[in-house]
Amino acid sequence: MPYPRRDCNRLVAPISSACEPGPCLAARLGSRYKPPALQPNAAMPTTPEELLAYLTDLGIAHATIEHPPLFTVEESQALRGPLPGGHAKNLFVKDKKGRLFLLVAEEDAAIDLKHVHKVIGATGRVSFCSAELLEEVLGVRPGSVTPFGAINDREGRVTLVLEAGLMAHQRLNFHPLVNTATTGLASGDLVAFLHSTGHEPQIVAFAEEKSSRG
Repeated sequence: MPYPRRDCNRLVAPISSACEPGPCLAARLGSRYKPPALQPNAAMPTTPEELLAYLTDLGIAHATIEHPPLFTVEESQALRGPLPGGHAKNLFVKDKKGRLFLLVAEEDAAIDLKHVHKVIGATGRVSFCSAELLEEVLGVRPGSVTPFGAINDREGRVTLVLEAGLMAHQRLNFHPLVNTATTGLASGDLVAFLHSTGHEPQIVAFAEEKSSRG
């Protein structure tokens, strides 16, 4: 049975092409785009409802499907069915100097943590961050890692790295801060969202790792 879908904060029918997000915000508005001001609250991370309301305030078309908790890419693939657009895996890592990176790549992309630092500009090999640091900086728990967590990184501690192959999709899907839902939006609108939170994402091809190995 299809799971209910929340489109711009309303529960509607299961996914259909009629509900696809339109052209991305950046393309629609160009230089006229001015994001709403974030309302920082250091005590509490942003809730999924607040995130979706923020996307709406930005003028970003978005659609959300609710589903049972998903903790792995394999679980997501088994449950989602024909959900259109690109699907991602998100790796929260740090380098030898403690710089934080969120790697956002296609779900089946091969990312070699021994060499990816050469592509993303990190110092030395990267390693996974702790669950405690993940929750402190991005306001999410393991299994719910998402670029939407940038809304909670008000100090700009995290460098967002988006895989070029993923960004080639017109539509992208991510957890809206919890792993009991999936939110779809245009790839260009993801970049507009990140800009609005003060993050300038890198867009790289992780396949370049192989050619850069010594």
